[in-house]
Amino acid sequence: MGPSFGHIIKLSLWGGSHEPWMGLQMEGLPEGFPLDRAALDTFLARRAPAAFPGSTPRREKDQICFTAGVDERDCLRGGRLEARIANQDVRREDYLAMGPVPRPGHGDYPAYVREGRIPAGGGKYSGRMTAVFCVAGGIALQILEKQGIEIQARILSLGGQAPEKMAEVIQGAQAAGDSLGGIIECQIHGLPVGLGDHPFGGLENRIAGAAFAIPGLKAIEFGDGFGLAAMRGSQANDAFYMEAGRVITRSNHCGGILGGMSNGMPLVFRVALKPAPSISLPQDSVDLEKKEDVRLSVRGRHDSCYVPRALPVVEAAGALAILDALLTKEQEG
Repeated sequence: MGPSFGHIIKLSLWGGSHEPWMGLQMEGLPEGFPLDRAALDTFLARRAPAAFPGSTPRREKDQICFTAGVDERDCLRGGRLEARIANQDVRREDYLAMGPVPRPGHGDYPAYVREGRIPAGGGKYSGRMTAVFCVAGGIALQILEKQGIEIQARILSLGGQAPEKMAEVIQGAQAAGDSLGGIIECQIHGLPVGLGDHPFGGLENRIAGAAFAIPGLKAIEFGDGFGLAAMRGSQANDAFYMEAGRVITRSNHCGGILGGMSNGMPLVFRVALKPAPSISLPQDSVDLEKKEDVRLSVRGRHDSCYVPRALPVVEAAGALAILDALLTKEQEG
């Protein structure tokens, strides 16, 4: 069991891409909350590869098996949830054939130094782990929806191109044996004003902490983010005004967060996902046992672009962070 996320909910993940099982443990969830299993399955299916061009041909059923914390009526019980998903469509031989040669762009080399081996398919560092992450996030989303909080992500760009060109640019990268990354924007509506706590419990801190559990995510910004550095204060400040007895702002450059707290406007954050590092083009690497330079063409089944599949994963990260913030506020009174 690795490190956990959260102040109240305490989420931990275990297993790996090519191990028999991977799973999660989660504490601090609302007692008695009724899960919608069908909605959870639908949410998890959104990260499945079949519906998107350029996605991996690996096919997993991703059937959720709850082993603790859910009763016969699908209600949360006992304060501790445990679930697992089987890995069935695995091909360890694809990775064994590459030997002690780290794949560029992956965590193979530092994992080898730390653990003495390169884990098959990336192990716990693999994007495959986002399946169990989405189970946790999907549960968090259901709890938040009951409180009127909505979370939705969308693609802003793929390989620097507009999402309308998705099929074209992905097919081009795939034909070249290469891959693409992209930018996803996530919006959260319905937050109460004052949620979050500066300095270490701020909403930016919490969301970033959850988001960087997503393999391949390399940057995050809130509101106009880095663009704010090119503005003057008179441009960047979001002016307040009254509308129907409610305090709102004329713009939302801050992304709905001030002082680490929600200000009543939509919370907006964007993440940058690097290109999928497993590509068939030959790349420079090293044989870690022979201590010599080699050329490597990565074998196996991989995405040319996993950005479309990452939409529910980003939503899951936002949901886990917001739920933890709400539960923290409730506990503090």
